[in-house]
Amino acid sequence: MKKITFSDLILFENEDYIVINKPPHVSTLHDRKDEGKQNIIDMVREYCPDAQVAHRLDRETSGALAIAKNPEAYRHLAIQFEKRKVLKLYHAVVDGLHDFKDVLVDKGILPQNAGYVIIDNQVGKPAQTYFNTLKPYRRHTLLECKPLTGRMHQIRIHLATLKASIVHDMRYGGTPIYLSDLKKKFNLKKDTDEQPLISRFALHAYELGFHFLNDEWHTFTAPYPKDIKALIAQLEKNM
Repeated sequence: MKKITFSDLILFENEDYIVINKPPHVSTLHDRKDEGKQNIIDMVREYCPDAQVAHRLDRETSGALAIAKNPEAYRHLAIQFEKRKVLKLYHAVVDGLHDFKDVLVDKGILPQNAGYVIIDNQVGKPAQTYFNTLKPYRRHTLLECKPLTGRMHQIRIHLATLKASIVHDMRYGGTPIYLSDLKKKFNLKKDTDEQPLISRFALHAYELGFHFLNDEWHTFTAPYPKDIKALIAQLEKNM
């Protein structure tokens, strides 16, 4: 993987906060599975030694991530996350056709030792997510996902309960998507294996909004990375 330059990821920076567009396949924090690979926290601390990541995105998830540059800014944002005052909007490409209008999934989530989660309304932690359809395609749908809580794998498992698993999210019932699934006349070159159109689950943190220390509200939009842009272009082309 090409070495990432941290400054290229920055969407916004002032004396208190940095907001970046996190690339896919990069861990937010240190991860034993990614030993020797770049992660966001190390890159951030090289750029600003006192910085703290205010929340986290899964390794595969791309998009808007907020970083506090000093302890006061970190506390201010951490309280907003705790009190559910932060706006988080994700976009996901999911299997199947779905017409969601403010559909609320309110189901408890229980982490398992193996690094995944299950739905458990008895002992799981409360979790709520709203879903809206942005655009239906032939056999897939682009959705907006608005989590009110911040549980591990929340959007992914909640979508699975709606039978709308995220494309390529094999952990929670999603399937890979190939050009041959979309194109009626598709010929694969002889002796080659077809690769999926996206090599990770298609989830992107599209928008993030929070209050600065002076109480002003700011919202940041993270453009799609190349892989999601290419996937959506193919879905548009082959409707």
